Amino acid sequence: MYQNRISLIGFVGNDAQTKNTQNGTVASFSVATKFSWRTPQGGYDSRTEWHRCTVWGKLAEFAGKLAKGDHVLVEGELRYREYKVDRGSDADNAPITRRSAQIYVSRILKLDRIAKQEEPAPEGDPEEFSTEPSAA
Repeated sequence: MYQNRISLIGFVGNDAQTKNTQNGTVASFSVATKFSWRTPQGGYDSRTEWHRCTVWGKLAEFAGKLAKGDHVLVEGELRYREYKVDRGSDADNAPITRRSAQIYVSRILKLDRIAKQEEPAPEGDPEEFSTEPSAA
């Protein structure tokens, strides 16, 4: 048995960007999470991690309404992609391969106070909100 699931609680780092493609609507946004620890001197220190999120279909339309600073729970699948970066014009310098992680989101829950919420996330059969573009 295998499982690739990730669950984050954090704050949206930028207004979600949506695009309409031939495979449907896609939205992307970032989520910031924070880790804090106690230092040996008795104080506290922290580190913020940024996570790229991609959403497809009807859930992307909901995600498109997310704004910077919204408190959210995001669940989905962790995916990696590789791409090449050119080192410049020197012929001896081969391109560098880089890896980038992103979350293919299957569920979004706004955690802001109810008074701030304008509308709930779409409900229905989880299969209806596919994390992949449809093969049309």
